[in-house]
Amino acid sequence: MPKFLQHNGFLGLAVVAGVSAFAAAERAAASADEALTPVLVELFTSQGCSSCPPADDLLQTLERNQPVNGALIIPLSEHVDYWNRLGWRDPYSSRRFSERQREYADSIGIDALWTPMMVVDGDTAIIGSRPIQAREAVVHARKAPKARLAVEASAEPGGDEVRVSGVITELPPADEQAEVWVALAESGITTDVKRGENASKTLTHTAVVRSLTWLGSLPREAPDAWPVEAELRLGRSWRRENLRAVVFVQAGTGGSILGVTSVPLGS
Repeated sequence: MPKFLQHNGFLGLAVVAGVSAFAAAERAAASADEALTPVLVELFTSQGCSSCPPADDLLQTLERNQPVNGALIIPLSEHVDYWNRLGWRDPYSSRRFSERQREYADSIGIDALWTPMMVVDGDTAIIGSRPIQAREAVVHARKAPKARLAVEASAEPGGDEVRVSGVITELPPADEQAEVWVALAESGITTDVKRGENASKTLTHTAVVRSLTWLGSLPREAPDAWPVEAELRLGRSWRRENLRAVVFVQAGTGGSILGVTSVPLGS
């Protein structure tokens, strides 16, 4: 089994000729959701931005109501760090998320960043608090061909690591080399903001990205299936009952989402 990625001590991705070892994972993924096209909706937001709470609410509504026929909306809330200097440090913010927003802006052709920004399947950027535009973007995104991702995630009770495993098949063609990522996202987060533009407000968030890990690049010419293996560390304050692993395949830096899936952490 030739390996082509070893990252920070974690086996990220390997290429094998067959997929029999992953048949069980594929069977486990079969469900009523199988007929739906998964669409990744990323919200770039900040607790220091007064325009962001309506977008945070919209992301939760999209996840809860799933308003687009034929689509399964998979949300990620990525808190940028460039608002932190204006009176309130967002505890979930990261420079990495600000960089990721910039990568999308460069790829899509946007001159300036803003919050809240919603990026749908890596192709469309809109003001994140506009529900009609969000639904229209999801309707458009669900028409694109998508890879099939059959993934499982599990964590030992009391342990501090989560293991993600599965297989990628039916990868659609793309101009850029496909990259594989996994995010650990926590829902049901509530914060009492003390300062800044949202001072004295209680904000709630869904699918807050706690970690975002690059697993590797898929070869341009490879077998029809690519196994995924990763071991990720959990933060002590994270509530594992509210955590999900979101695995997605992206066409290059800031490119289109070629496939995505979301699974809860098993016990």
